[in-house]
Amino acid sequence: MDFIFNEHEQQFRDEIRTFLADQLPGDWADRAFLGDVPQDEQDELAKKLTAALADKKWLAMAWPSENGGIDAGHVQQMLYKEETAYAEMPSGSTMGVDWVGPAVMLFGNDEQKEKYLPNIVNGIDQWCTLYSEPGAGSDLASLQTRAVRDGDEYIINGSKIWTSGGHFSNMGWLAARTDPDAPKHRGISTFVLEMDAPGVEVRPLVNMADEHVFNEVFFEDVRIPATNLVGVENRGWYQVATALDYERSGVAAYAGGKRNLERLVGAAKEDSSLMNERPNSRYELADRWVELQVGYNVAYRIPFLQAQGQIPNHEASVSKLYGSELTQRIARTGIQMLGLSGQVLPGSPHSALGGALAKNYLTAVSSTVAAGTSEVQRNIIAQRGLGLPRG
Repeated sequence: MDFIFNEHEQQFRDEIRTFLADQLPGDWADRAFLGDVPQDEQDELAKKLTAALADKKWLAMAWPSENGGIDAGHVQQMLYKEETAYAEMPSGSTMGVDWVGPAVMLFGNDEQKEKYLPNIVNGIDQWCTLYSEPGAGSDLASLQTRAVRDGDEYIINGSKIWTSGGHFSNMGWLAARTDPDAPKHRGISTFVLEMDAPGVEVRPLVNMADEHVFNEVFFEDVRIPATNLVGVENRGWYQVATALDYERSGVAAYAGGKRNLERLVGAAKEDSSLMNERPNSRYELADRWVELQVGYNVAYRIPFLQAQGQIPNHEASVSKLYGSELTQRIARTGIQMLGLSGQVLPGSPHSALGGALAKNYLTAVSSTVAAGTSEVQRNIIAQRGLGLPRG
């Protein structure tokens, strides 16, 4: 299937590229790839970009214009994701835009919309998602963090894990159990939580690539106003599921993979010994390029379906599954092509490509777990795509 972008969409892609060229330092992508950017410089650039994106109303482009967006279509959203991922644009959390804002628009009252939506559109608030727990990851409905009504407040007790960006977020989007006696899908509610509320503790989880992305979050008798409940009590599970219809193509995985494959091809051209010593790498790279083109077609199909009013449920799972596993295959190809020096981490004079591929290989391990495991994606594809019964 050939996906042809219309003139308006191609102009928008060009506009994004011009914006990124103007906003990002010329050596940004290479420095970011090599991990040669101090955290304070990255944070400052992300802050600057957030302000520039807010001025163009691109942070929440898919939102209705009355809520601060530009009513961007699904294809336009995908092009934005593709180009910013390829450029390795630093950014803060997008969770406020992706599902907190849509949930507030769909289920919040007028006061909540007036209070929370402007600060998301303008990039003022940074949101983290407080869903997963030690005993409730893929089976999120098994969550046990409790929210107990006490007059005009709720008291929160429990813990969350794998909270991306919890260490720099000032706002949290919380799913908690409000009726422990109801069937597990029917006793959950959603809340807004200020992360500096008394009783909230954020602890870092540093991954094996020595990166601090995830956190544990603990709640001990945290009191929040009852007005922080969004939507109907005990209907949170359905609200969470409904609000997740933002751009779902998974194109960012393919854009990032394209950038890494280009780097590997460039390394092979610069050092002919890589191909001479490992001739199979030539075929590996060719296979990855073919797979990448397949992945782009999978990703592009999703917004085209959405533009026709369809809901690409299992198609989104196909893209997530394929993109996650392709990310790992590209990383493995790079490590094999570069040999032992490719396994040396940044900081050593003996590392190939500055050790960036070694770090990429480590971070790729989690790609088939984060944002929905491959097993979960295969179940969705089997049941909703192929119509197979539950096993």
